[in-house]
Amino acid sequence: MDKKAVESNVPLGQGRGQVHRERTPDLSSDLSFEELRNRFDTSATVRREIMSKPSTHGSATRQIVSGKIFKKCKSATFQIDGATYTIVASPPGGAGAPREEVPRPPPPAPRNGSPKQGALTIVRRSSSRGKTESSPPTDEQLDQLDLDTEHLPAVDTPDACDKAALRLRYLLRQLNRGEIPAETLQKNLQYAAKVLEAVYIDETKDRRGPEQPRMQPATLHMRRLRTPCWARCSVEKPNEAKRLADEDDELSEVQPDAVPPEVREWLASTFTRQLATAKRKSDEKPKFRSVAHAIRAGIFVDRIYRRVTNTALMQFPQDVVRVLKTLDEWSFDVFALHDASAGQPVKYLGYELLNRYGMIHKFKVPPTILENFLSRIEEGYCKFHNPYHNNLHAADVAQTVHYMLCQTGLMNWLSDLEIFATLVAAVIHDFEHTGTTNNFHVMSGSDTALLYNDRAVLENHHISAAFRLIRDEECNILQNLSRDEFREFRTLVIDMVLATDMSFHFQQLKNMRSLLTLAEPTVDKSKAVSLVLHCCDISHPAKRWDLHHRWTMSLLDEFFLQGDKERELGLPFSPLCDRNNTLVAESQIGFIDFIVEPSMGVCADMLECILGPLHSSTKNSSSSAGQEPINEESTGAEPISKFKIKKPWVACLTDNKKIWKEQAAKDAEARAKLEEETNGTSPPTEE
Repeated sequence: MDKKAVESNVPLGQGRGQVHRERTPDLSSDLSFEELRNRFDTSATVRREIMSKPSTHGSATRQIVSGKIFKKCKSATFQIDGATYTIVASPPGGAGAPREEVPRPPPPAPRNGSPKQGALTIVRRSSSRGKTESSPPTDEQLDQLDLDTEHLPAVDTPDACDKAALRLRYLLRQLNRGEIPAETLQKNLQYAAKVLEAVYIDETKDRRGPEQPRMQPATLHMRRLRTPCWARCSVEKPNEAKRLADEDDELSEVQPDAVPPEVREWLASTFTRQLATAKRKSDEKPKFRSVAHAIRAGIFVDRIYRRVTNTALMQFPQDVVRVLKTLDEWSFDVFALHDASAGQPVKYLGYELLNRYGMIHKFKVPPTILENFLSRIEEGYCKFHNPYHNNLHAADVAQTVHYMLCQTGLMNWLSDLEIFATLVAAVIHDFEHTGTTNNFHVMSGSDTALLYNDRAVLENHHISAAFRLIRDEECNILQNLSRDEFREFRTLVIDMVLATDMSFHFQQLKNMRSLLTLAEPTVDKSKAVSLVLHCCDISHPAKRWDLHHRWTMSLLDEFFLQGDKERELGLPFSPLCDRNNTLVAESQIGFIDFIVEPSMGVCADMLECILGPLHSSTKNSSSSAGQEPINEESTGAEPISKFKIKKPWVACLTDNKKIWKEQAAKDAEARAKLEEETNGTSPPTEE
C-alpha cells in the first residue's frame, strides 16, 4: 500500500507540492463509517464520480465540510492501490469549483445551525496516467515475475492494470523465446482481457452530459451469470468441512498499515462471523481519522464481502455437480437431481440459481441463512408426502423459470430485485401443498378454506406460510433488504404466486392477448413474470416424453388419492379424480390442446413483444443462446425483421400429443373389446 501524501497550498516559506503529514485534513475524527460512506459513497460510485482532469490548486480557502474546516487548503491528495485520489473543496455557491462533465446528485442539506456547505470533488488519476512517459519494466523485474494467477488482484481494482501490463510484457518476451506453457499463457491472457473489460466499463459508464436526456432508445443490457457454486467449491473433497469466514482467513490480505484498526474491526464484524457474538454498545460506532481511511474502507468492502461469501458457499456433492451441468437445458432431468441429492433437489438447485444470478452477493444473503431457508422449504414440500406437488415439482418449476429468464433473455429486462423475487416465487409457489385442489378445500370446508374465504385457498397459504418462515431469524433471506425493497419484493411474490391459481387461467390469457393486440403494448413487469411462472407451473407436457409421462402418472396418482377422500366424505368426484372412470390419454390431449399450448404461445408472444425493441439496436450481437432474429417476408414486397425466441417446447408438445393420440386409439380399442366381452357378444364367425 502506498503511503498517504497531502498536497496543499501552504504558507509562505514552504514549497508547493511537498509532503506535509501534519497538514492532513482531519475531516472525520468524530464521524461514523456510515456517515462518511453516505457522504462520499466510496463503495459504489466513487469510480463513477472520478474526473479525468483535476482542478488546479488555487489560493487558500476556508471551506466547511461535515462540520470540519479545510484551513488554507483547497485540496488533499493521497494514493491507494497505485492510484492517486485528489479531493478538491470549493466554497459555498460554487465559486472556484472545478467543472464537471458528469452531473452529480446535490450535496446533503446542512445541519441545523451549521454554515452553508460547499462541495467536494473526488478526482482519480491512475499512477500510469500521471506520468508523461511510462518507463518499461527492467529485465530484472520481469525475471522476478511470478505468473501464478491465483493471487492476482480483482480485475476492477486500480492496481490490476499495472499487474496486467507487466504480465503482458513478460508474456511477449517469453513468446519470443518460446519458453511459455500454453496453459499459463491462456490464464494470464484471460486475466488481462477481464481487466481491459473492467476498465472499459468504468470509463464508459455514465458519460452523458447534462444536456442529453437520460432516456435513450432502448438497448439491451446483457446480464452475465456468475460462476456456479460447484465450480467455486472443492468438489473433489466433498467431506471436507466448510471454511468459516473469520477475520484471520478473510482479512489477512489487508496489511495493518493500510487500514486502521477501526476499519478492520468494522469489516470483521460486518462481513464475517467471528465477532457476531461480541456485542458492541449501541452508541459505539467505528471511527475514522481521515477521508483517506474512509475511502480505503469503501474500496475494500466489496472485495472482502465477495471473498467472504465465496468461501462460505455450500458444498455440492459430485453427483449433484454432474446433473447441474445440464441446468440450462429445457428438458432438465429433475428426477436425476433428486436421486443425486439424496432427496434434496430444492436445496441445491435453489442455492445454485440464487448464486448464478448474483442474488446472494447483491442482497447480501448469508449463505448459512439461505441454506436453512431452502432446507425448511424442502421440508414443507414433503410435509404431506404428495406424489406430484412436492419438492421435485418445486425444483422443476424453478429450473423452468431459470430457462425462461436466461435462454430467452428475459433476465436482461428485469432488475436484480425482480429476478430475486421471481426465483423465490418459483421455489415457494406450492409450499406446504396439501395434495388436494382448492375445490376440495372449499367443498370439504377445511380450516384453510375458512381462513382465506374460499378464494385462492392454497395459493394464499403458500405465500403466507413462506413469509412466516422468512420471519424466522435463521431463515430470513431478506434481512438486508431495505424497507422499500422488501415491500416491492413481497408484492411481486404475492402477485406471481396468486397467478398460479388455475381459476385465473383463462382471464390471465385473455388479458395478455388483448394487451398484445395494441399498436404499442406496454407490458407490466409484474404481469409478465406472473404469466411466465404460471406457464412454467403447467409446463411438464411441453418437456421430453419420458419426463412428461412420469409427471403425468404422478399427477394422476395424486388426483386419485383426492378422489378416494371425496368418496369417503360423500363428495362428488372432482375432474380426473375418479380412478375407475378417467381416460388418461384423452385428458392429456385436451390439457395440451386447450391449456398448455395456448399458454406457451401467449407467453412466447409476450416475450418477443418485450424483448424485440430491446434487441432492435443490438442485432449484430444477438448470437447468445436462445435468441435469434429471424427475417420474415410479409405479404408485401418489403421484408420485416422480427425478433424471435427459440421455442423448444413446440416440438415437445407435438411429439407428446402424437404419442398420446396413439395411446388413446389403443385404449379405445381395448375398451371396445372389453365392452363386447362384458355384453357377451362376439363377432360373427363363418362356418
